[in-house]
Amino acid sequence: NNLPHLYLATRKDEVCTIRSKFPNKLPVIVERYVREKSLPLLDKTKFLVPFELTLGQFLCLLRNKIALDQTQTLFLLVAERSMSCMSSSMRDIYSRFRDADGFLYITYASQEAFGGPRSADKPPH
Repeated sequence: NNLPHLYLATRKDEVCTIRSKFPNKLPVIVERYVREKSLPLLDKTKFLVPFELTLGQFLCLLRNKIALDQTQTLFLLVAERSMSCMSSSMRDIYSRFRDADGFLYITYASQEAFGGPRSADKPPH
């Protein structure tokens, strides 16, 4: 089955085209966490992000697109890791975590999707 290989090649071509047209932007794909129930889907998943934008600024941009109110928490996962350093530039995150196809994949979720905060006295399942 050559489908995954073809898919990867297509995505790589797409990234090459994007990077040549927009050399100062990074190709990012944002997807909702699979078990997320309370946050809506984004109307678009592909973003061209300036190098110098911080993860915190990108988070604000996503909050506005999803139309969250101030009380709702939005978590970002990059390469299946929770991102806590909101001052990191998107360039740094891209260089460390981009996929083999050239896209940076970011997953968003609410606190509820992760089961809320764990108390210290209960071990994880």
